[in-house]
Parts: sequence; structure tokens; C-alpha cells
Amino acid sequence: MRLLLTSAGIENITIRDALADLLGKPIAECSALFIPTAIYPFPGGAQRARTLICGSSVCELGWKSLGVLELTALPSIDAAVWVPMVRENDALLVGGGDVLYLCYWMRQSGLTDLLPSLRSESVYVGVSAGSIAAACTFRGDLS
Repeated sequence: MRLLLTSAGIENITIRDALADLLGKPIAECSALFIPTAIYPFPGGAQRARTLICGSSVCELGWKSLGVLELTALPSIDAAVWVPMVRENDALLVGGGDVLYLCYWMRQSGLTDLLPSLRSESVYVGVSAGSIAAACTFRGDLS
């Protein structure tokens, strides 16, 4: 898995080009899953999640497909349903917010255990808390 860690998302052409290089193909040919989980502990978290999904720099790049992966729901869903979806996407877009809450749900959901087994060409795009969470998530698991 490849990492692109940012503080504010894909805010300029240099970062956008770096993402396309990591993906190995145009963004318009790639599928992504956005993880908004970290934003929920803040006041207005549900409204903020919608704003991120519908207008953030990382979601509005012209992806071939863009889905939402809500980590708090995953423990109640059969892994046979959600794991293949994660495996087949080109990128995981991990949004900002409360990093401790995000790390907790990454572990509780099983995503932390899954990440090292994803395709080497998959890209983890961290934004703010999503970037910080990468430090406690990967802990040297990348080759």
C-alpha cells in the first residue's frame, strides 16, 4: 500500500499530480472509498460529513466511482460484504477530525488488520487526522 499524507487534502496541482503518480493511472479511471468517521465527534458532525463527501478537495477529484465507508458500521456487517469492496478500490480517502476516535474505529472495525494485505498499488490518502492515524495504523507494516 502506498501513502499520501496531507494536512488539508488535495489542495494544489502538485499534490494532485503526486496522487495520480501513486495511483499509476488517471484519477478518472480509479475508484475510491471515503472514510468520514473522524468528523462525527465534533458538533454538527453529520452535517460536516455530508459537506466533506459533497465538496472536499479529496472527494471532488473526478473519481470513476466514489463510495463511503463508515467504520462504525463495519462491526455489525459481515466481513464478506465489506472486505471485498475495500480490496477492489484503488484508494482509501481517510478524512480529518478526531484522530483518537478514528484510530479506535479503525481497530474496532478490522480495517487496521486488513490494510497490510491490500494490493501494493492501493493508495491510502490521509487528510489531517487521517494522516496522523496512519502512524498508529501502519507501524512499519509497509514494505
